[in-house]
Amino acid sequence: MSVLKKKTDHSLALIRIILIIITIAVISLIYKSGNPVPAGSSFIYIYGKHFFNLENIGVMLPGIIVFFIVLLFVFSIRKADEWERAIVLRFGKFRKVKGPGLFFLIPLIDRIAQIVDIRIRVSDFSTQKTLTSDSVTVNVDAICFWLVWDPQKAVLEVENYVDAVVLSSKTALRTSISSHDLSTFLERSDIIEKQIQGEVDKKTTEWGITVLHIEIIDIQIPEPLQDSLSRIAQAEREKKGRILLAEAEIEIAKKLEEAISIYAKNEGAMKLKILTILNEGLKAGNSMMLVPNSMAEELKTKDVFGLTALNELKKQK
Repeated sequence: MSVLKKKTDHSLALIRIILIIITIAVISLIYKSGNPVPAGSSFIYIYGKHFFNLENIGVMLPGIIVFFIVLLFVFSIRKADEWERAIVLRFGKFRKVKGPGLFFLIPLIDRIAQIVDIRIRVSDFSTQKTLTSDSVTVNVDAICFWLVWDPQKAVLEVENYVDAVVLSSKTALRTSISSHDLSTFLERSDIIEKQIQGEVDKKTTEWGITVLHIEIIDIQIPEPLQDSLSRIAQAEREKKGRILLAEAEIEIAKKLEEAISIYAKNEGAMKLKILTILNEGLKAGNSMMLVPNSMAEELKTKDVFGLTALNELKKQK
């Protein structure tokens, strides 16, 4: 499974650098106003010279103190993205959940125990050689969609909540496999997924985590059993095909029976049907047509196409 690398954000480092530069500039200007630099001398040189001169420590001490105070303040600034929450401890005790955006920590007192991502996560897990209720060995791969809705519980009550979710899902999957037969597992995997989701969610809710969905992505069974299932499936498809064909024949027979009853009651409709059959045969370009005796006698009697008249004309010639 591919993992997207998080882009490095240098905005907080830039903010710190800018604040430090501003602080140094302000202290330098204040010191320069009280200690003019001689013409032709570098201010940086003079400032460094006075700084390392022990006689001027009293003059430089306020600036040094201010600089270190600002430095501590700068490094107490922290930042969390919109989807991140920081668990802050004060002397080892839970203080508050910070974020998103900029927030401040008391130097040497507060610390961030962990930053929690509250977005929906996807974790994959699998079971190796698990027996179904009908004693079939299967290997199953699945994925779990979950999210942290209470960062405080997730961090303070579980040592590693990510591993806890994966292990709980794997255990629930094994239990579900052993309680169902292979056919149910193959045909109704949605039931298995809902059962696993319910079992895992019961545990993780107490940790501030919700399991949204469990999805089975692959089921591997032994090759001999695969061949057997393939033959069974093929036989089942042939059975369904024959049943559908028989049902179609029944429907056709019923419709033909209805047509016969209609033609028997309506002589004109029957004649039109006879003419339609003959017309279709002539359209196909057939030079010879085989028709039932009853149809030929009907045509001879009624002289539909003038065949009788044509024979009489030939006799007269």
